[in-house]
Amino acid sequence: MSDVARYLPELWLRIGEHILLAGISTLIAIAIAIPLGILAIRKSYIRGLILASVSILQTIPSLAMLAFLLVLIGKIGVVPAVVALTLYALLPIVRNTVTGLDGVPSEVRQASLGIGMTPWQQLFLVELPLAKDVIIAGIRTAAVIGVGIATLSAFIGAGGLGQFINRGLALLSTELILLGAIPAAALALTVDGSIQAMSWGLQRRPQIKASLRPLLPILRIVAIAAPALLLAIGATAYMTGTSSGSASNGASSTTIRISSKNFTEQHILAEIMAQIIEARTDISVDRRTGLGGTMIVHQALVQGEIDIYAEYSGTALTAILNLPVVSNPDEAFEIVARAYDDQFDLIWMPPFGFTNTFAVCVRRADAEANGWQAVSDVSPQYEFRAGFGPEFADRPDGLPGLLATYPNINIRSILDIDPSLMYGAIARSEVDVIAAFSTDGRIDAFDLVTLDDDRGFFPPYYPSPVVRRELLEEHPEIGAALSEVGGLISNEIMRDMNYRVDEEGFSPAEIARTFLIENGLVTQE
Repeated sequence: MSDVARYLPELWLRIGEHILLAGISTLIAIAIAIPLGILAIRKSYIRGLILASVSILQTIPSLAMLAFLLVLIGKIGVVPAVVALTLYALLPIVRNTVTGLDGVPSEVRQASLGIGMTPWQQLFLVELPLAKDVIIAGIRTAAVIGVGIATLSAFIGAGGLGQFINRGLALLSTELILLGAIPAAALALTVDGSIQAMSWGLQRRPQIKASLRPLLPILRIVAIAAPALLLAIGATAYMTGTSSGSASNGASSTTIRISSKNFTEQHILAEIMAQIIEARTDISVDRRTGLGGTMIVHQALVQGEIDIYAEYSGTALTAILNLPVVSNPDEAFEIVARAYDDQFDLIWMPPFGFTNTFAVCVRRADAEANGWQAVSDVSPQYEFRAGFGPEFADRPDGLPGLLATYPNINIRSILDIDPSLMYGAIARSEVDVIAAFSTDGRIDAFDLVTLDDDRGFFPPYYPSPVVRRELLEEHPEIGAALSEVGGLISNEIMRDMNYRVDEEGFSPAEIARTFLIENGLVTQE
């Protein structure tokens, strides 16, 4: 629970972000969907097209929509998230607007025309007031859907309560998952209740107990304003909240953004970088950890939406630069560092000191029973059920290259699985082989065996802080601080730190601080 307690100050900020994401997108959807519904009623020949279009949007999987908009818009964060949430909110509002207006009795329409109303007067004074309850019901549905889908927005760096869920999945922390999921569920109920209260307040004669009738005018005002009050609370939380672990140095006028991919080692490295910068400078650090996969975090850095993250030289060489594997790790690092400087204005700081790479892992019992020590030892007759992370299946330094180098590997089926869940899956015999990370402490914890890459397929992976050149020129003290941790982390130290987070329940921040204290880089308060 100490890990959860550390995140409690951040909860206020994430709630605010979540409210604003869902609220702003719902307001935009209302502004678009109600006119579309009116148009569908007034122009019956395009009614089917309008309803079909918004229905198709609803069938697109949420993550696919976010990924598509991420590429289309070309940036991470709030903008693609709000666009996606708005698109998902259109269907219930459009459909309920059409249903509500369709339900207005024809005799009422005729009567309004009979007393001389124009079509616009008829719409605003008769039809919309009568359809109000049905339309608001659609808005309630859209808003609740928005709260739910907004949890996925953390995948593209938009914040919200999904941040906790992402971290919890990466760190196998049930407490952190619940820290995001329970407030999100409560927020959905609160949003639904606030819109229902507004609907009650807008009734001509709202039902109320006789004892409360004298308070009816005040209660109606409060009820009608309930959604606006909720948005105001969200805005206040967003402006006053702080990220987990962010420095609160009142003398600092500079805040930098440190990010990471979504697995344990990256969370730890991000914390080490953040804490050494906080200790050596007066700069505040906004932690945006667990942002996503390699390309998402890399693009965020190139576009200046984050300032620093830890990357691996082999990943940069093959997945980002699309260059062939270089077996010499120092030469590979020099190639990557030079290319990043030339192409992206990004600087690779001195490596942390350890080497991480993919590792083909099997259960120890299977390795011993079949006499496997190296990948080449595997018989083509043995059919594997594989569990691979999303990136490994398509990267050139992943499965395609592995199968080309080792044609003896016979994979019967592949399960795409989050890296944090692979180890439990192979231990439970749900899969037979995984592409693990060589510095992961769970390899020993789950009694797995790493098969030797005897043909040298996997490139060397030196992890290093990668920093925007502009930031280092403005604040050279950041480069000096990051250089202090260069070369200090061995494979054994990194494996131990990963194990203590994954299996012993320590937070990445606690492990990072312990490491810095043990190496004399920060003092124990």
